[in-house]
Amino acid sequence: MAHAHESNVGRIWKVFGILSLITIVEVVLGIIKPEALFKSNFLGTSWLNWIFIILTLAKAYGITWTFMHMEGEKKWFRRSVVWTVVFLVCYLVALLLIEGEYLFDVMAPFTKWSY
Repeated sequence: MAHAHESNVGRIWKVFGILSLITIVEVVLGIIKPEALFKSNFLGTSWLNWIFIILTLAKAYGITWTFMHMEGEKKWFRRSVVWTVVFLVCYLVALLLIEGEYLFDVMAPFTKWSY
């Protein structure tokens, strides 16, 4: 029984390391803001924003997989949870991009954008 506890502790540290590494990459990219990624445009937003969205989804998937114990569930249950969340997040991202572009178009004449 003690051996199982040690492996779980090791697993938690491994997941912590992976999630921390992804977070560090996000923070570094947010601070540096590489011009090639920040000034380019793809599907309504910059490549940098897409990288943030993808890395955040990867972290959410890792947290769900590990701490909600999805790896031990049946395949159909894992898919129903993951694909529902993927659909809802894609829908949310699409709505945010549409609304953000609309607000930018409407507010651009009245606002000085200083970022």
